[in-house]
Amino acid sequence: MMSLENLTFKGGFHMADKKELSKDCPLEKGPEPKLVSIVLHQHIGAPCEPLVKVKDEVKLGQKIGESKATITAPVHSSVSGVVKKIDDVITPDGVKAKAIIIESDGKDEIGYEEKNDNFEDLSVEEIVKRVREAGIVGLGGAAFPTAVKITRNPDDNIDSIIINGAECEPYLTADQVNMENYPDKVVKGLQIVMKTMDAQKGYIAIEDNKPKAIEAIKKAAAKVNNVEVAVLKTKYPQGDLRRIIDAVTGKRIPSSVRCTNMGTQGVNCTTAITIADAVEHGKPLYERTVTVTGSAINTPKNMTVKIGTSVKELLEYCGGFKETPGKIILGGPMMGASQYGIDAVIEKATNGVIVLNKEEAKPPVVSPCIKCGKCVEVCPINLMPLYLEARVSKERFEEANELNIMECIECGTCSYICPAKRPLVETFRHGKRQIKALERKRR
Repeated sequence: MMSLENLTFKGGFHMADKKELSKDCPLEKGPEPKLVSIVLHQHIGAPCEPLVKVKDEVKLGQKIGESKATITAPVHSSVSGVVKKIDDVITPDGVKAKAIIIESDGKDEIGYEEKNDNFEDLSVEEIVKRVREAGIVGLGGAAFPTAVKITRNPDDNIDSIIINGAECEPYLTADQVNMENYPDKVVKGLQIVMKTMDAQKGYIAIEDNKPKAIEAIKKAAAKVNNVEVAVLKTKYPQGDLRRIIDAVTGKRIPSSVRCTNMGTQGVNCTTAITIADAVEHGKPLYERTVTVTGSAINTPKNMTVKIGTSVKELLEYCGGFKETPGKIILGGPMMGASQYGIDAVIEKATNGVIVLNKEEAKPPVVSPCIKCGKCVEVCPINLMPLYLEARVSKERFEEANELNIMECIECGTCSYICPAKRPLVETFRHGKRQIKALERKRR
C-alpha cells in the first residue's frame, strides 16, 4: 500500500500550536459527575424534545431526547440516575436551550442494547439507522448529524471518503490520542462510511506533527484494501473539509457546491470511532474525548468525558488553575467560543477546554492597515481580506459582496497573521450579517 506524503492546499499558515502541553498526555477516564446537564440542542438542525420527565429514573445510554425532523440527532443520558429538572440553560455558544438535568446514582446501569455485530453483515439502511439512533454528530466541532452526512444521494457518484485526522487547531490533541489508541476503529469507521456511500476509495489524512498517530493508523490500514494514509503538511486551517479535500484529492470545491456533488465526503476521525462503536456494538454517543490544556491550568489532560459534565468539574480534576486565568475557551482558540465563566457543560462538539493566562488573553493593540498583503497570502479561500475590511468598515456591503465576502469560512488566519492586529474576522462576520439582512429585506 502506497502512502501519500507532504500534501497541502494553497494558503494557510503554520502557527505556534502549543500542542506540546498535552500531546504526550495519555488518554484517561475523566471525573464521574454527580450531576449532568444534557442539552437538547447539541447539533446543527432541529432541537430535540424531552422523552422523560422530572423524577423519572434513567440509565446510561438511554435515549432521553428526540426530534422527528430529518436534520437532527437524538440525545442520551451519560449516567444512570434520576431526572431532577428540565430547564433552560445557556449553551457554550451563548444560546438559550432546554436541558435535562440528571443526578447520577454512580451505578452506570446500561440503558441500551449492547451488540456484537460485523458491519459487513448489515444493510446500508440498518447502518444509517444505528448511526442516527446513537445520536452521532460531527465531533470535530461542526456537530452536523452524521446519519444525514453518510446517506448517499442516488444522484451522487461518490469515489472517495476522507477521514479527517488533521486536528489543525492549536492546543487540541483529542483526535491525536484517539488515533493513537483506537486506530482499528478509525479504519473500521472509514470502511462503514465507504459502504453507506458506495465509495471504492478511502483516505485517512493526518498532519505530519502526529508521528505516533500516523504509525498506528498505517499499521491498521495495511490490513484492508482500498485505504491509504495521506500525510499532510502541518498548517492551519488544514482540517477544514474543503481544504483537506483539496490537499488529498486536488478537488477545489466552492462553498456553493456540496462536497458529495464532487464525489467526495469527509468524516472526522473521532466521529469514525463513534460510528464503529455504534454500528457494531450499539453504543450511543454519551461520552467523548476532551483536551483540557493551556498556560493557566495545573495539569493538562486528554480525557474521556461524559456529555453534560460541567467545565468546573473538569478544571478541578486537572488540579485547578496555577495562575489567574484570563480566558477560558471551549473548542480551539481560532474557532472556539470564549466563556463568561466555568458553569458551561461539555457537549458533543466540545473537543477542548483551553485556559489562557492574563498575558495571553490580553487584547492586542490595533493599528492602521499597512497593506502588507500578508492576509491575502494566507487566505485559504483566495480572498483579499484587507479590501473586504475596508468595504465593510465604510458600510459598503454590496461591494464587499462583490468581492466574495460570503465565501469567507471565518477561520481567523488573516487576523492571526495581521501585523496591525486588525479585527478582520469580526468585521467580516458583521458584514455577512448585514448582507443577509439586506437580502431578506429585498425578498
